[in-house]
Amino acid sequence: MLTKINHIGIAVKSLEDSLLFYKDNLGMSFAGIETVEEQKVRVAMLQVGESKIELLEPTSDDSPVAKYIEKNGTGIHHIAYEVSNIEDAIAKLLEEGVKMIDLEPRCGAHDTRIAFLHPKSSGGVLTELCQCSD
Repeated sequence: MLTKINHIGIAVKSLEDSLLFYKDNLGMSFAGIETVEEQKVRVAMLQVGESKIELLEPTSDDSPVAKYIEKNGTGIHHIAYEVSNIEDAIAKLLEEGVKMIDLEPRCGAHDTRIAFLHPKSSGGVLTELCQCSD
């Protein structure tokens, strides 16, 4: 079902401030910034080997990422696993009793289709399924 770790999402207060560390200090390749209106975030994607780091900056106070930062501070927000067929992956997890936040895929950053598992089903870790466009 899972093909690889696609990315690790990190909640930040400022993309510009955070990018300095990841690009300049760690030397990661920068793939650009995108706004995902539905999730009320600006996203910066950085490449490291086969995986990515996704920096998430809230665009409003009622953004889920803003609420996460308010409650937990900045830091690791979620881990995303790539799947080849997101509908099949969701169906299999539901069949196995896994609690899902998203019962249907939704649009994510960088032309992906995503769905989140509830942290209560994954040991407290917010887990994302991610299907890349072909």
